[in-house]
Amino acid sequence: MTTATSELREAGTVRAVDYLAGELAKVGVTHMFGVGGANIEDLYDAVHRGGAVRGIVAKHEFSAVTMADGYARVTRRLGVVAATSGGGAMNLVPGLAEAHASRVPVLALVGQPPTGQEGHGAFQDSSGKAGSFDAREVFAPVSRFCARVDDASSLTELLPLAVAAAQAEPRGPAVLLLPKDVQQARIQVPAHDTAPTPGGPATASAARLDTAALGAVSDALHGAGRVLVIAGEGVAADDARGELAELAQCLGAWVAVTPDAKDVFDNRDPRFAGVAGVMGHANVEDCLRRADLCLLVGTRLPLLARGGLDRALAATDVVCLGPEPPFVAGIALGGNLRDALRAVTVRLPPHPRPCPPHAGPLPAPVPGPLFRDRERTVPHDQAVAAVEAALPQDAHVFVDAGNTGASAIHLLPAPRHGRFVVALGMGGMGYTFGAGIGAALATGRRTYVLAGDGAFFMHGMEVHTAVEYDAPVTFVIFNNNAHAMCALREQFLQGGVRSDDLFAPTDIAAGVAAAFPSLGATGADDAAQLRTALLRGNAAGGPAFVAVACDPREIPPFLPFQSFTEATKSKEGSDERGVVHVG
Repeated sequence: MTTATSELREAGTVRAVDYLAGELAKVGVTHMFGVGGANIEDLYDAVHRGGAVRGIVAKHEFSAVTMADGYARVTRRLGVVAATSGGGAMNLVPGLAEAHASRVPVLALVGQPPTGQEGHGAFQDSSGKAGSFDAREVFAPVSRFCARVDDASSLTELLPLAVAAAQAEPRGPAVLLLPKDVQQARIQVPAHDTAPTPGGPATASAARLDTAALGAVSDALHGAGRVLVIAGEGVAADDARGELAELAQCLGAWVAVTPDAKDVFDNRDPRFAGVAGVMGHANVEDCLRRADLCLLVGTRLPLLARGGLDRALAATDVVCLGPEPPFVAGIALGGNLRDALRAVTVRLPPHPRPCPPHAGPLPAPVPGPLFRDRERTVPHDQAVAAVEAALPQDAHVFVDAGNTGASAIHLLPAPRHGRFVVALGMGGMGYTFGAGIGAALATGRRTYVLAGDGAFFMHGMEVHTAVEYDAPVTFVIFNNNAHAMCALREQFLQGGVRSDDLFAPTDIAAGVAAAFPSLGATGADDAAQLRTALLRGNAAGGPAFVAVACDPREIPPFLPFQSFTEATKSKEGSDERGVVHVG
């Protein structure tokens, strides 16, 4: 604790916010992301005085949450976001919903008006008194724990509970509502440490594995000939990549990954079958049809991960390892994922099985655009290839929603030593701008943000945050001047494209370059220019920005669109797999 903070102690007491800042540092938090305001300024003051946690000011509270989310995903530590009352607090909700759905541990510290003003017309009152709405009822559905700290002394009890709830299975957000006078109040510092240790709750211990379920899973795997593993984001969250690889080797299994988990298994390994689901590879379905058993590891196999596979799954025995039950029928072994993987592996024969031959993750034969615009554009596959050629193998990659996301998930191999993150919990556009910054500041490693122009126009001004903090983030904007996935849905589902989702051309690179002269933003007219710009960004220490022109009519490697075009070509309502609907 710094001298400035020590001076705030009086007779064994300390401001509640100083206690809070100190406890965050104790659990390993290094950054707090947020947007300031009158009812959260005392916490920012405490963070500044304490010095152990760095306060980062974002442009919007949604992006502040995604910064904490990205921070948590790459560090496996608690992400922290702070916001003031009123609109600032409400802007947190969609980001917390993503963290809730994707099981990301985030602690939200939300300022509130002073308690004495509640119910008396306070500005931004959300106490639930005198006709105001209750913030607890807003945040409770998108959190694992939500409490209002009405008495400053209760913070020493509520903070450890919130941190533990965020990091326990199922992980997710915890919310503490902090009235301004409570933040400023002095409290007695506990004589003993109440905060959980870094990396998890103090009381956390691996749950005992169910003996009967373990036996059933082991017997099923031992008796299976060909096995397809489908691994999910839970493998990354539990740092179980090594255990997954060892089990796959023992089984001689093919390994596929869910769209949000490309980095959990080496994409260049001969066992790698590809990505499962609607943005994935046909080889996964082929392997599933040939398999005697499908083993789910760290995934419940939601719709985006199983789209196009339902028939094959129905004809195959399914086993699941993970803390939550799967969305498909099968034998499930709950509990800690690493413990489950190890327990199953030691029960298998010690000699690894050979992996049967398979085609591998070949790119889908994507149809050409419905028509090509007159302006020069770069096909997505060429743009993604340029990214692959420039991407450092220790970089993190954050992929946004839409056609850009589908192309990157399908075509871009995950870096060998970095995260490949896709936020599919809520699938909100613009997630990556904050998340990529949070990851880059947390690790100091080059981080790529791949997003479309629609996502950029939502939250792309977080580029300012990257510039202010000199974050090593490379923003790659695939600009097709459209909400192209919406336009294609209109084409296939609603009888033709409306003009609503097609935009007038915008030179995003020129605009960003003018706004941020130190950034050196540039446009790329072809794949070679894109690769050159990316390599130049890699060599720089701070942020980089490249925009590449794409065609809004290009059909991405997205199974629902492919199945529609196949059905149209065959003049039938469906092909063998049927038309796949998402949304």
